[in-house]
Formats: sequence, structure tokens, C-alpha cells
Amino acid sequence: MRRRHFLATTGAAALPLRAAPTHKVGVIGHTGRGNYGHGIGDVWPAFPQTRVVAVADPDAEGRAAAKDRTGAPRAYADYRELLAKEKPDIVSICPRHTDQRLAMVTAAAEAGCHMYLEKPFAGTLADADLMVAAIRKAGVRVQLAHQMRRSPYTIKALELIAAGEIGELHEVRGRGKEDFRAGGEDLVVLGSHIFDMMRAVLGDPEWVFAHVTSSGEELGFDHLSKPNEPIGPVAGRQMAAMFSFGGGRHGFFATKQSSLTHPWRFGTHVYGAKGRIFLPNQIYGASSEGFILRSPAWIPGRGREWEPIEPDHRSFGGQRNLTANALMVEDLLDAIESGREPACSERAGRWTVEMTQGMYASQLRRAVMDFPLRDRTHPLESLRAGVRKGA
Repeated sequence: MRRRHFLATTGAAALPLRAAPTHKVGVIGHTGRGNYGHGIGDVWPAFPQTRVVAVADPDAEGRAAAKDRTGAPRAYADYRELLAKEKPDIVSICPRHTDQRLAMVTAAAEAGCHMYLEKPFAGTLADADLMVAAIRKAGVRVQLAHQMRRSPYTIKALELIAAGEIGELHEVRGRGKEDFRAGGEDLVVLGSHIFDMMRAVLGDPEWVFAHVTSSGEELGFDHLSKPNEPIGPVAGRQMAAMFSFGGGRHGFFATKQSSLTHPWRFGTHVYGAKGRIFLPNQIYGASSEGFILRSPAWIPGRGREWEPIEPDHRSFGGQRNLTANALMVEDLLDAIESGREPACSERAGRWTVEMTQGMYASQLRRAVMDFPLRDRTHPLESLRAGVRKGA
């Protein structure tokens, strides 16, 4: 399946006449405990070959609202009951919180379901390993909602890079969103987008060297913090890291608590011998443009200015979350039917967790940490135990 017809509107009445749906879909959420993520379960009506058969949510009001919103004919309090009775082909696992992620993904994999999964992938690398094992044992396809992977701007930028428009690649730089979550929480929730983009450009990293502090103090037990949402252990308010991708190519990431920030800091900068590319971490909207600067000086001037990247615009009705999710689901459906790996598979998801934990391991050991990490335990557990621990 390579469906290239995109809808001008999102209403059910606007759907083109097609054959009966071939994929049964279940939507798993948990109101008050991660909710339904960023529209992860609302995308399916845009695809006539799919049909939402049921939703699951322990919260009665949230369950009723999700049933109405998705048009599902049935609703369950327990997602395990949904999986057993409805036997869906695909499930959306929607909660933003990662504290139930392992259980939900394992249950869905054992039921033989493909998945569209909210990020971050997992709260710990140990959980990520178990999830990958369950997914691969079941032979199902998983797409993680790092939506920049299927952004038209990303696709066009990668084409420009491959065509040599900015020359030999030197490095990729990115920062977190640096809002009220700046530091450890920003690293896990939003830094994962940047790590995934680094890998999209440079491939898999070989090692990391990082520095993590709080108000200038080296990371210690007193700097462990409780995130706004349960996403695994976090610590530190300022952090920076260098990743090696081989061949003298590097990726740099940073996030810092600050009194002044800007949405465009949250993005990806790609530097080459002949120029650079900037991609804000947003797919559609006023701040979603991508830019290329064809200048080896890496700054504009003397007739060399930033030029907009102009991709083939594709939209599912103009709603940002719907369009971003639909681009990912389109790729997932194609991967299911062709047997290939989706754009942001479980492998890509685990790499974001590996890179995150690698930063903490590097700080605690004051050393370069090779990938894959030998110790799969979260490095911050060593702070809780009062013992310095590395990989």
C-alpha cells in the first residue's frame, strides 16, 4: 500500500468511497495518567482502510469521551480485555506517561498487534530492552511518534544533504525546548526528538561524552528531581553532550534552565562543508519552516542568505497534530503491508533511551561511554543507592 491521496478535510463525510476496512484498530488511553498523548488515537478516521473497533480507559468519563471522539462502537475499562475480545490488528498506545508502557507494549505484542506508540519510548533502558524483545518475538511493526521523521521538511532536507547541497557532513547540533522542564525532563521528553533527528542524518552513534550539572554543581544525589509526569529518573538543570558517529562526524546536544528562550532553539542544525540546514522541531504551523544556507562561512552575507526549504506540502485537513500523526501512520501501514521497518521503529526508540542514559553514565563516570552501554540499569539508580556506577 502506497496511499498518496490526502484528505482536504477530516470529517467522516469527506472520506472517499473505498473498499471495506482491512485493519481493526484499538485505542488505549488512561485519563489522568498520561491521557491520550498528542492525538495518537484520533488519526484513524483519515484512513479508510482502518476502523476503530474499541477504546480502553480505566476512567469512566475519559472512556466515554474517547469512545465518542473516535467513533468506536465499544469501550473497555481494561486494555487487556480489549485485546482479548476485539483482537485488533493495530493499537494506538497513547498515554504520555511511561510507567505503564512496558506492560501495554508487551500485552499488545503478545496479542499480535502492530502499534502506533506515543513517545518517549521507555522510562529506562532495561524496559526498552524488554519491549524490543517482545516486539521482535511477536514479529509486529511499531511506529514511535517522533513525527519529524516523516515531516516533508525533513524528507526534503535529507534529499538536499544526499545531493551534496551542503557538502561533506561535519556535525549536527540540537537543543531541547528549554521551557519549565529544562534539564533532565527536557532531555527525556524532547531531547529524544533531537537524538532521533541526529540518527536520521548521521546513523547510529558510537560513543558519548557528557557534562550534567545543577546551578554549576556536579551531578549528585541532591539533584535528583521529580518530573512533572512519570517518565523515569531525571536529574540536572544544565547538560551538554558530544556524540561520535564515526568518520569524524559528531552530534551535540544541550539543554539549560534559562530565563529567556525561544521555540526555534528546539530544532536541528546540520553543518556541512558548503553550508548548513536548520529544521525547527515542528511539522506544520507558523514556525515549521526549514531553511538552507549555502555558505561555507555558516553565516549569511554577501549575497548568500537563508533560503526556505520548499517540500511537497501534504496535509490532512490543516490540523497540526492530525497531519503529523497521519504522516507517521501512513508509513506504518505501508511497513505492515510491505514487511519493512517503519521510519521510527522500536530500534530507533531504544536508541533515544540509550543516548539519554549514556549522557548520565558519562557524567557519573567522568568518561567516554561506548554504545551499546554494557550496564542496562539506569545510571541515576546509582545516586539513589549512594554509589557511583557506570556502564
